[in-house]
Amino acid sequence: MREQWAETGMGLLVLVLAAGFLVYSLSVGGVGRKAGAYDLTARFGEAGALAPGATVTVAGVKVGTVSQITLDPKTYLAVARLSLDPTVKLPSDSTAKITSDSLLGGAHVAIAPGGASDDLKPGGEIENTQGAVDLFSLIGQVIRPQPPAAAAPAAAAPAGPQ
Repeated sequence: MREQWAETGMGLLVLVLAAGFLVYSLSVGGVGRKAGAYDLTARFGEAGALAPGATVTVAGVKVGTVSQITLDPKTYLAVARLSLDPTVKLPSDSTAKITSDSLLGGAHVAIAPGGASDDLKPGGEIENTQGAVDLFSLIGQVIRPQPPAAAAPAAAAPAGPQ
């Protein structure tokens, strides 16, 4: 009987430690919206590996997360909803760019602040955007360059007696 209580106590200790690690990892990872966060949208021609939960940075400092990515059925552009820290005020002419985290995948949104005197309002849109670049297609173009169509050799005329 005493062994069963020891096993039960050890099991409870493991569950409490697991819950503690979960709470710690969620708080450090910044999952969830920050209180008072405001939303902005940005439209990209290519979203690449960008996913909800991805980081939004300004000068390499995390200032928010990507909360949603949808496709605009009229323009066929990827619409990213960005949830930003309320203390970060971005000029209205700021630029958003999707950059890759590494060669293995993952992406985040890097924002370059502009110089305008007015700020983007909550619910506003970042007009100047640059979509993701497909690194594998770029590497493929370097490895196997395609000659331009105009530079293709002309069909040789049959050689006959002259």
